[in-house]
Amino acid sequence: MSPQAGPLAVVVRGGVVESVHVGHLVVVRPDGTVSRAVGDPDATIFARSSLKPLQAAAMLGAGLEIDDEGLALACASHSGTPEHLAVVRRVLAGAGLTEDDLQNTPDLPLDAAAAHAWRQGGRGPASVTQNCSGKHAAMLATCAGAGSSDWDPASYRSPEHPLQVRVRETIELLTGVPVRDVTVDGCGAPLFSTTVHGLARAFGRIAAAASGEGRPGVPWWGEELWAQHGAFQRVGRVMRTYPFLVGGPGRDVSRFMAAVPGLVAKDGAEGVYAAGFADGTGVAFKIADGSARARPVVLRDVLEHRWQQDWAAAPDQWAVAEVRAIGHVPVLGHGEPVGEIVGVGGDDVGRAVVGARWA
Repeated sequence: MSPQAGPLAVVVRGGVVESVHVGHLVVVRPDGTVSRAVGDPDATIFARSSLKPLQAAAMLGAGLEIDDEGLALACASHSGTPEHLAVVRRVLAGAGLTEDDLQNTPDLPLDAAAAHAWRQGGRGPASVTQNCSGKHAAMLATCAGAGSSDWDPASYRSPEHPLQVRVRETIELLTGVPVRDVTVDGCGAPLFSTTVHGLARAFGRIAAAASGEGRPGVPWWGEELWAQHGAFQRVGRVMRTYPFLVGGPGRDVSRFMAAVPGLVAKDGAEGVYAAGFADGTGVAFKIADGSARARPVVLRDVLEHRWQQDWAAAPDQWAVAEVRAIGHVPVLGHGEPVGEIVGVGGDDVGRAVVGARWA
C-alpha cells in the first residue's frame, strides 16, 4: 500500500489531539471520476470482507440458485445469531451439504450474547458460527449446483478453482482494476487485491444497479458490465433489504444501511469500508493502521460532507440523527466521555478540530 496517506480521523481527549488515523479515501462520481480524495486513491489494498458483495455477484453469474436471505448472508460478515445460523444451514441443506463441508476458519460468534449462548451449550469455535460462513456456504452451493467435476466442492478454496477464477474476473470487471496480488483471507478463501478507487467504483455500480440507475448506453455501463447487471442489482437489493443479516444487531454497517435510503455498504477487516449510493456515487477508504474504531466516524464524515454539498441528497431528520449517532465514538476516561474521535476527511487537522490543540 502506498505510504502517501492522509489524515482521516483524529482522537481528541480533553481538548487535545492525542492520535491521528491516516489512510486513503476516495469518493467517485457515477462515471468513475474522482470528486474527493485523501491520500492515494490508487493505493493497492486487500479489501477483505468488503469484497463479499463482489464475490456474491460472481456466484450468481456462475449459476448459484439461492433465496434472498441466503444471498444476504453470502455478502455478510454476520454476528452469528441464531437467525444467521439458520440461514447458513438452509443454504447448505438446499445444496445437499452440511456444516461438515464448510472449510472456513472455526470461530465463535461475533455477537457477545450469541457467543455466550453457544459456549453455554458446551460448544467451541466452529465454522458455521464464524462470520464468513454465509459466503462459504454459498460458494459450496455454487459448486454443487454446477454439476461438473471441474467444480468439485471439496477444492472450492483453491485460487485455480473455476469458482475463484470467476470471482477474480468479476472483481476485475466491477472495479476496473487488474488483480495484482493474491493471498489467503482470514477465513481461508482466496483474497484478491484491488485499489481504493476500484473498490469505490464497484460499490457505486452495485448501488446504482440496485436502484435501477444503470442502463445501456451510459459510458460506465459497458456491454460486459451490463451483461451481469442483474446479478449486481440483486446483490445490492438484498443488502438493502436485509441489512441486519449482512451484519447484526448494533453493528454500524447494518445501522448505516437501515438509516440511509439507497445506501449499500460493507465493512472489511484492517480498517476497510466501502459504500455506494443510489445515483452511482461510490466511496471507499482504508485506514492505514488497520484500526476499526475510526471506521464509522470516517463514513459518517463522508455522508455529512455529501449532504453539505447537496442537502437535497440528505435523508429525513431521523436518518441524519441516526448517522450522527452511529458515527459518534466517544473517548473515555474512567468510564466517562472525555472526548471523541472526529472525522477530518483530509482537512488540516488544526482547522478541522475546532478548539483542540496538539499533545
